[in-house]
Amino acid sequence: MSFFFFNVASEARAGSTDARVADRVAIGQTMAAFMNAWNAHDAHAFGLAFTPDADFTNVLGATAHGRAGIESFHAPVFATIFKDSHLTGAIRSVRFLTAELAAVDVDWQMSGAQSPSGSPAGLRKGLLDWIMQRQSDGSWLIAIMHNTNLPSGNTIPPK
Repeated sequence: MSFFFFNVASEARAGSTDARVADRVAIGQTMAAFMNAWNAHDAHAFGLAFTPDADFTNVLGATAHGRAGIESFHAPVFATIFKDSHLTGAIRSVRFLTAELAAVDVDWQMSGAQSPSGSPAGLRKGLLDWIMQRQSDGSWLIAIMHNTNLPSGNTIPPK
């Protein structure tokens, strides 16, 4: 997480607008809430990182629609294969498409998950692709999410 804040400070020094810096901070706060909810295995809190009409696609191509659908999708896996999992992430990039929409890539790493058979899944790494939408209160929520596993041995690219 400190890496993300380093980027915000660098951007501020580079002369970016205060609004863009505030947007990047808000995006980082949503990412932190997403990770914290995952690590608490709290499907309701996890769903709150998404817009009410969000679309979610996991690494296997399974989908859920809407905040309630995303919550319902995650409740059983948080109680089983991900009950001991720990997720960390770092924002790789943010590209503002409009003042209200941003494409955000998040590198993630997970430990403690189980395979469907119950054996340890080992360390996993992947990439979250988010389309985020600015809310009227200045927060940013995930409107569309696609998750991808990265091949084992792949490391997060240096900045």
